[in-house]
Amino acid sequence: MREGAVRNVARDDQECIQDLRLTDPRDDKKRIEDTKGGLLIGSYRWILESSDFRRWRDDQQSRLLWIKGDPGKGKTMLLCGIINELNKSMTKTDQLSYFFCQATDSRINSATAVLRGLLYLLVNQQPSLVSHIRKKHDHAGKALFEDANTWVALSEIFTDILQDPVLHSTYVIIDALDECVADLPKLLDFIVQKSCVSSRVKWIVSSRNWPDIEERLERAGHKVRLCLELNAESVSTAVSIFIQHKVLQLADKKKYDDKTRGAVLDHLSMHANDTFLWVALVCENLEKIPRWNTLRRLDEFPPGLDSLYERMIEQICKSDSADLCKQILASIAIVYRPITLKELTSLDKVLEDIPDDLESLREIIGLCGSFLTIRGDVVYFVHQSAKDFLFAKAFNEIFPSGTEEAHYAIFSRSLKVMSRTLRRDMYSLRAFGYPAEQVKQPDPDPLVELRYLCIYWIDHLCDWNPSSSAKYKVDLQDGGAVDSFLRQQYLYWLEALSLCKSISKGVVLMEKLEVFMQGRADAPALNELVRDARRFIMSHKWVIEKTPLQVYTSALLFSPARSLIRGLFKREEPNWITIKPDMEDKWSPCLQTLEGHWSDVWSVAFSHDSARLASGSIDRTVKIWNASSGACLSTLEGHRDFVRSVTFSHDSARLASGSDDRTVKIWDASSCACLLTLEGHRDSVMSVAFSHDSARLASGSIDRTVKIWNASSCACLLTLEGHRDYVRLVAFSHDSAWLASGSDDKTVKIWDASSGACLLTLEGHCDSGHLYSVWTIAFSHDSARLASVSDDKRVKIWDARSGACLRTLTIGKTLHRSSFYISGSYVHTEIGTIDINALSDLPSPLTISEPCSPQYQGLALSADRVWITHNSEKIMWLPSEYRPSCSAVSRNTISIGVGMGRVWICKVEFDIS
Repeated sequence: MREGAVRNVARDDQECIQDLRLTDPRDDKKRIEDTKGGLLIGSYRWILESSDFRRWRDDQQSRLLWIKGDPGKGKTMLLCGIINELNKSMTKTDQLSYFFCQATDSRINSATAVLRGLLYLLVNQQPSLVSHIRKKHDHAGKALFEDANTWVALSEIFTDILQDPVLHSTYVIIDALDECVADLPKLLDFIVQKSCVSSRVKWIVSSRNWPDIEERLERAGHKVRLCLELNAESVSTAVSIFIQHKVLQLADKKKYDDKTRGAVLDHLSMHANDTFLWVALVCENLEKIPRWNTLRRLDEFPPGLDSLYERMIEQICKSDSADLCKQILASIAIVYRPITLKELTSLDKVLEDIPDDLESLREIIGLCGSFLTIRGDVVYFVHQSAKDFLFAKAFNEIFPSGTEEAHYAIFSRSLKVMSRTLRRDMYSLRAFGYPAEQVKQPDPDPLVELRYLCIYWIDHLCDWNPSSSAKYKVDLQDGGAVDSFLRQQYLYWLEALSLCKSISKGVVLMEKLEVFMQGRADAPALNELVRDARRFIMSHKWVIEKTPLQVYTSALLFSPARSLIRGLFKREEPNWITIKPDMEDKWSPCLQTLEGHWSDVWSVAFSHDSARLASGSIDRTVKIWNASSGACLSTLEGHRDFVRSVTFSHDSARLASGSDDRTVKIWDASSCACLLTLEGHRDSVMSVAFSHDSARLASGSIDRTVKIWNASSCACLLTLEGHRDYVRLVAFSHDSAWLASGSDDKTVKIWDASSGACLLTLEGHCDSGHLYSVWTIAFSHDSARLASVSDDKRVKIWDARSGACLRTLTIGKTLHRSSFYISGSYVHTEIGTIDINALSDLPSPLTISEPCSPQYQGLALSADRVWITHNSEKIMWLPSEYRPSCSAVSRNTISIGVGMGRVWICKVEFDIS
């Protein structure tokens, strides 16, 4: 690799590169090689001759090589060897950029660190590429690489470089994807997308055999998969070469005689199981053993990891601390996250009697063989294979009564510890308005031992099988342990969750508990209490999350007068409020209000699986919410002006947003990475819509055009011209063959989505047309009909082939979103579902000049936005502050944007028969 080219760049370029540098991957490579005892050519040479590697190297279409294998198989050293060989064979203009992920090093264990490292090597070799970074760095400075938007900025920069025609032929190599701790999904999706961008760039990545990595990389085109397990003979030969090398080093350093050297060589060769890691660890231990004791100690290293684990279990079972060790192993094996030493003491009563010092706890962990290790007072399994062994081959010893009983033990212990410890104002904040973001953990922290129990006790309860433990069923009955805890400690538990920054988790837990308790006839009072407790946390989640002590003020005072939780904790209500709010007796249908936008919400949309909700705002952001818990999953930043439209792809995997900044952005709905920025419109983008196969995206703009884009690239496939005013809405037919657009020119146009030809124009200056701007359009599932809604507050149903107007419905308000149900009998809008078939019950046939009122099926909003209705019957009046500026309906749930940055969700549950 050429070095030192950066000497020729300008001072500003040098400053930019210095700010970019987080690590020099060349130094990381050398450190790794030195740590592993140097790079042995014989241990990697085989891969250069493999058919998979040669296909990747020689085939122009094979752009991504994925090397995968189990831990200890030598993947990192293989990549080090490949880097060396590519360096030797490259031309003067070729470039090589690489990065080594390492989970234990915070500098190099994130997706943003990977991009910084790759970019650093690229600009060092081709300094002219720094101009792509300077565009953003000149404005943002070093913060470009350190703030919340770093991933978005770096991914855009990297994409620009890949598409730059001056970029030379380049190799990009990333080792140990499984050790990318932060934002791995973003990185994987980035690799999948960018490996297809340029034929001048070839990629190599390595990882363990992880299903989630497999699932994402499977989407990549032009890839070659090289599995080490399928190259066992080559790996075995490489391990043998490695063993011989290590034994020679040992013999030279320890002065082994021929007998000892031969015995060590034989033992390693017989027991290595083609695992470099096992060989390296054993040799490291042998180096510490006196030469005269080597032969006797060799048998302490059994063949393979499983044999070693079996010996450890036998030693534990024979020890005086067998019961304690097995209980600890069982607990560590089923917890949902690694726990601290302090948290461990709260899981077992025996540990309470042990002196409260970390050294004693460390000694106890040491009694558990070598299954566990401690890093920074957190207890981990020494390796995933150790945990797998306990479940697969030591299950009866560790879980004599099954994992359900182990879960029950933690659940039961949790309630006992929390019941005697939780109290009001755990951190002595005193001020009712003390913000959670300013809370600092006191020393000592009264929650240090409870944090895990507070967050996960319901999870352990739900993983216990009550039917297998009749003696414990009383815990789930009226007056039992759960009932007593909720009646006596519920508010204190919510405060603790807030202090642990886990209120959103609490919402999910209470929903999970409600489902778990359903159908239990022996606990009617507990079921009612759980339902009330769930409504309490959902209604007041936002304020409790922001200010923990508001659980005793605002949350209580603004709960219904007959709320069970309010009644049980009436003693906690503030006595300094003499005139309290006059509340309704029962909970309203409003489940929660989503707060977070700082300005008006202009667009909301449910994902097609109804699990998430997206909102676009004047504050230039898009937020993705969990539709059940109300948690803000992510805030998508990148638009430079108002966000007017949001929509999910039909597989719910991606999200598109259109903005006044004239761009459309496509986001990964899971990782929230900005995948593409589509530029081409000359004015604000009013509407975006995915085709039903999610392959294309349409956008309508104030510039009077419609554009159809490739949703996997930035390519604009078609620009459709013909409208004489703003294009407000676009919609694909369900077979993705046609595209409809609605405009302020009072027309709807139907286009051929492949050729761009205008097939029909549904005119607005006749009796059958709209009199005002068209705001929403939708095809029926068979693509035979089209629904459109205009500022004239009418819905029109058109024959999509002939252009004839079939029906006209008077709605009474302007709509912004509509779609047909599969049966074609209903039109779904953001205010509800219109029953088209109900029109057939009218006494006389309709004509296009005789508009009628629609009949709504299920949940809906009245035209004047004052009422929520069900089957066209008014069921709830909306105060003025809750009347929507935009809305979306999904089954029995309605989400409403009410201005000032708020979204609230209302759910209606009752027997509609």
